[in-house]
Amino acid sequence: MHYSNILTGAVSHPAQPVVRSIDMSDLRDALAKGLDDFYAMPTHAMFLCLIYPVVGFLLARLAFGYSVLPLLYPLAAGFALVGPVAALGLYELSRRKEAGLKTSAINAFNVLESSSVGAIAALGLLLLVIFLIWVTIANAIYVANFGYAPPASIETFVRELFTTSAGWTMVIVGNGVGLLFAALVLTISVVSFPLLLDRDVGVAVAVATSIRAVLRNPFTMIAWGLIVAALLVLGSLPLFFGLTIVMPVLGHATWHLYRRVVEPQAAPAPTPPPHREDHRYAADFPAVLFPWAK
Repeated sequence: MHYSNILTGAVSHPAQPVVRSIDMSDLRDALAKGLDDFYAMPTHAMFLCLIYPVVGFLLARLAFGYSVLPLLYPLAAGFALVGPVAALGLYELSRRKEAGLKTSAINAFNVLESSSVGAIAALGLLLLVIFLIWVTIANAIYVANFGYAPPASIETFVRELFTTSAGWTMVIVGNGVGLLFAALVLTISVVSFPLLLDRDVGVAVAVATSIRAVLRNPFTMIAWGLIVAALLVLGSLPLFFGLTIVMPVLGHATWHLYRRVVEPQAAPAPTPPPHREDHRYAADFPAVLFPWAK
């Protein structure tokens, strides 16, 4: 069975995708098309993002134990770091809609059959590692300011957070470090996953293209990051339920942003790995009737 190289894709020296300059009008266009896709496929998108309100309720439930209370905000904010992975199905649905293909819920899982799935998994693992490092550092910032003892109550924690120098230090340092992590993830993933779905280029080319896109459009990408952050905060306010709308719209919009940033090019498209038919012989009977026993 053939497996594409995770780093380079289908060819050893792939052509570098051409990155365009974009402006605020392109961001508005991407959001508008993302909203259109959400209207066209609302049930599918909300189903794919149902995990977000579920995670929100789990985090809220854990907060009553107080020991994880200081990590509640870092965990909730940190899920934006792995958001590009959660939106994979949304990219696929937008890609199929754009190509005039079927867009049922099951088609969102076609990414699992792509020859780029190895590169997608590798990049997803990288984002997960970044998320875990962020949570670890956020916990270290809390310990450095308040020690190892958990908060006595939610009220006490909130009061100490906003009325003490240690609390404000944690807020300022924590948000500053979180901003750096968010900038890192935005830089390496803003177009990486859509590019891997669209072309068989490998994770190295995808990440390099994403970095070049940010370097060529720094202010526009900063604006995009702020838009994403603002919408995520807005969607989180009503007990995370708003994310069932915000996340699908952002996911679809990211696909259309990719179309604006990366110039179309003739490149190998990701394809499902070929199915290999095994030869069967009469001597194998009756074992061939039980293929799982092989």
